[in-house]
Amino acid sequence: MPRNIAVTSALPYANGPIHMGHLVEYIQTDIFVRFQKLCGNRCLYFCADDTHGTAIMISAKTEGITPEQLIERVHNDHHKDLAAFHIEFDNFYSTHSPENKELSELIFSRLNEKGSIAKRTIAQTYCDNCKMFLPDRYIRGECPRCHAPDQYGDSCEACSGTHSPTELLNPKCAHCGNTPIRKQSEHYFFKLADYEKPLKKLIDAGHTHKSVANKLDEWFSTGLKDWDISRDGPYFGFKIPGEDDKYFYVWLDAPIGYMASAKNYCDKHNLNFEDVWNGDDWQIYHFIGKDIMYFHALFWPAMLMGSGFKTANNLFVHGFLTVNGEKMSKSRGTFIKAATYLNHLDPEFLRYYYASKLTAAVEDIDLSVDDFISKTNSDLVGKFANLASRSGPMLCKYLDSKLGTLDEQGRLLIDELIAAKQQILNDYEGLNYSSAIRTITALADSANRYVEQNQPWTTIKNDLDTTRTTLTAVINAVRILSIYLKPVLPAFAEKIEKFLNISPQCFADIDKVLENHTINKFARLFERIDKDKVQAMIDESKDTQAAPAPQQTNIEPLAPECTIEDFMKVDLRIAKVLDAKPVEGADKLLELKLDIGCCTKTVFAGIAKAYKPEDLVGKIVVCVANLKPRKMKFGLSEGMILAAGQGDADIFMLTTDSGPSPGQRVK
Repeated sequence: MPRNIAVTSALPYANGPIHMGHLVEYIQTDIFVRFQKLCGNRCLYFCADDTHGTAIMISAKTEGITPEQLIERVHNDHHKDLAAFHIEFDNFYSTHSPENKELSELIFSRLNEKGSIAKRTIAQTYCDNCKMFLPDRYIRGECPRCHAPDQYGDSCEACSGTHSPTELLNPKCAHCGNTPIRKQSEHYFFKLADYEKPLKKLIDAGHTHKSVANKLDEWFSTGLKDWDISRDGPYFGFKIPGEDDKYFYVWLDAPIGYMASAKNYCDKHNLNFEDVWNGDDWQIYHFIGKDIMYFHALFWPAMLMGSGFKTANNLFVHGFLTVNGEKMSKSRGTFIKAATYLNHLDPEFLRYYYASKLTAAVEDIDLSVDDFISKTNSDLVGKFANLASRSGPMLCKYLDSKLGTLDEQGRLLIDELIAAKQQILNDYEGLNYSSAIRTITALADSANRYVEQNQPWTTIKNDLDTTRTTLTAVINAVRILSIYLKPVLPAFAEKIEKFLNISPQCFADIDKVLENHTINKFARLFERIDKDKVQAMIDESKDTQAAPAPQQTNIEPLAPECTIEDFMKVDLRIAKVLDAKPVEGADKLLELKLDIGCCTKTVFAGIAKAYKPEDLVGKIVVCVANLKPRKMKFGLSEGMILAAGQGDADIFMLTTDSGPSPGQRVK
């Protein structure tokens, strides 16, 4: 009985390009979807761009365009890149859609009616320099649990824990680098702890992988916290009904985007959305990365439970991608965009390599460049393509392109390939792609040994009938192997189908035999990877993605070294600017009157091109308090404030509106 299946992948954020790390998930999901369709199941693949949040708003403002223009452009780029890697969505939509707005408001209202939403006033992180409340991803700091540095305001990539932005240690605004302040604001909260028992029941029933369940047990043991689901304006997203300047947090409407994409598809294809998403006849599978499993394994199913929607049948979680054993790096050229890869290499090479590494476990996979080249050339070129190239051209050139029938030896080979069918199907179904690939390559080895044993290049000289019989077995092996590989290598399988002059194949065709059949002219299937092409891709990634080198114009060489004893003579003090005014006859100088606690000092600073005097009054700065006074024609300068830059308007001071009291020493 065919199954009805809806499948989703995590939504790519509309604030950057698709890269090779993203492709792990989309390739993993696409293989699963293609496999289900080849088994005769109805399987619909839904996804969308994740389009809301302050980061989108700021990026659009920086470019001088509207957020809508930005997300439309990125949507087109994402869809183009993913399609080039043969990712075949049934619907690739956007979270900035009427369907998503409708469903977000519906789920929120149902949760509210159920008593699962609370309102309370909290302290939010606010950047006084940017004049805005900071979204989670615009705050960086030290994880309050494992103390990993440079983590986001909502979760830690090192320990996978979640936290609120106000819990971060040593927080900084990711946009300007200033230390944010706390500001009171009333917010909406989802009462996650109310759903602890049904969530545990869901996890215990096998909702996700055992290792994920073990991680969730850690979070259950520490206690589930209420989840802040609102954000203050300015914010690009959906306004909360009844509010003037509060919006749904992007993490509320992003997973609802799965449902919105499905609804958009259903409305276009005369399907009942309620049946697809909430009916017993449909199964739902989510594919995500381990960095967002807290949201998808706890918040998301709890929201669905509370609003009357069924939860997914399974949550499949994968690990991160490393390259040569390390995190992807822009400086090393291993942070590779999908578009950059496509400039140099066949997308099916990457699909095959990822498939050869992926299992059902939540493990990181490593792309070793040397192994990637070796495996591609050995398997795709040396085994699969080679098997077709050793049989097809000979059959076309000498035997009128026509197959014969199998003999006993050929039948044994084909039976061996057919006998592996159930194991391969089980591996695909269970996401153990690496096991499936190992089985398929072993079968290809058997077929290539058969060719070596029968040596058709020798028999073609004096025994055409035997040669035809041999090549008939080889061609049938090629056909079966191409079906087994079709979820992973759809373009390769299509080329084989065209070459063999057959209709599109599925797993039900495995048991069939092709005999007394005319094939088409053979065309090359793959080219070997040249290491120079891979290096060119890496070099291009360095050029286009690495941070630009700082301008060296007018940069002075370092001064002679000083000792720590020399440096300790400098007395750095917190100072408050009491007054600031221009200096007559000096267009670059400002005269500052500083309160350094024990006394006041007058300092002449060359910052007039960068700062207005009235903007500095009341600011907290750092002053070199024990600098020997210097007599200038404008007066006596009794110190120096810390600033850096190339001069004129390119001068930057360490300032804040509040901080330690004047006079405190900086250590």
